[in-house]
Amino acid sequence: MGLLTGKYKYAVETAKSFHLDGTTEERDGKLFFKGTVRTQEEANKIWDAIKTIPDWKTEVVADIQAAGGAAEQSYTVKAGDTLSKIAKHFLGDANSYPAIFEANRDQLSDPDKIKPGQVLKIPAARK
Repeated sequence: MGLLTGKYKYAVETAKSFHLDGTTEERDGKLFFKGTVRTQEEANKIWDAIKTIPDWKTEVVADIQAAGGAAEQSYTVKAGDTLSKIAKHFLGDANSYPAIFEANRDQLSDPDKIKPGQVLKIPAARK
């Protein structure tokens, strides 16, 4: 077992418990999660497990999709971005920014205060 696989054992076990259809592998000093689980809730629980380790932003690359429809994406904030601009790009409507804010309540307390380098969850666009 690699160093990171051991460090993120809880996340790896969580992914296994949800029958992640894909791979969890360690390479180039990073731990890669790639695959599909049944629901967005399961994907979120794997993310929550990953985030229990403070270093996750520099050590984990995860592409965990929910089989049931459009998958949540993530986006790294760049200088000059606003939630409205991000919402227009991903959701097609600048006024959809509250959906992004709600999906990121764990790290955002004010929709006008986002910082470059933050990784935001982008919810699936509503049909």
